[in-house]
Amino acid sequence: MLEILQQSAITAGRAILDIYNAGPEVTHKPDCSPVTDADTTAERIILADLASAFPDIPVVAEEAVSAGFVPEISGKSFFLVDPLDGTKEFISRNDDFTVNIALIENGAPVAGVVYAPALGILYAAHHGKAVKSVIDGSFRLTEETIIGCRSCGDRMVGLASRWHNSAETIDYLEKHGIADYRTVGSSLKFCLLAEGVADVYPRFSRTMEWDTAAGDAILRAAGGETLTMDGTPLTYGKRNQKDDSDFANPWFVSRGKP
Repeated sequence: MLEILQQSAITAGRAILDIYNAGPEVTHKPDCSPVTDADTTAERIILADLASAFPDIPVVAEEAVSAGFVPEISGKSFFLVDPLDGTKEFISRNDDFTVNIALIENGAPVAGVVYAPALGILYAAHHGKAVKSVIDGSFRLTEETIIGCRSCGDRMVGLASRWHNSAETIDYLEKHGIADYRTVGSSLKFCLLAEGVADVYPRFSRTMEWDTAAGDAILRAAGGETLTMDGTPLTYGKRNQKDDSDFANPWFVSRGKP
């Protein structure tokens, strides 16, 4: 399975780069968030690949959900797809945007791929193993390395969202004595925790499940965790929520080894 997810992400990422270099067409959704032709093109590629390889596994994909298509996932394993996470990064020509595909089983992310096409880096996880690979100029996987979270030392390094930082996030970092932190776009924050570059990523602004699932799968396989504010693992497949829309996440804190 993982090879299929990796190849689909790479194919979608290659199409994204073509549009990135040519200049994207930007429109806005009803919630005023930006969407480009790269988002829709990449999602179309991934949905076709998943339908061909795994016809019995439903797919919850960001742009499809935005258009009103939500498959039945109750009691089933399913895929979560964000074809272009970090659209603002993409539009601003910052290279932090990613392609994200995750498999969810029993509410937990058990496999995932995060591909950063402009950086030529792909992270992946399955069966409790997380890896980082370099994607060469011919879009082939090379230099695969097993990665893992680091043990937290005396000086913790934090991560925060570049576009969606908040006063609550800064307050959390200050209260935990984390003066050293960097802002990063997209799901790469999970991956940096997973490879031991940083220690904690508090998120006190809104995210959706497709934003976090693939990176969270990689983080968990690398020995980390993502906990909600009541200390329980972040779950996936959240529908009919009393205080928020389908697939919206609560606030959470992701971290490497406790």
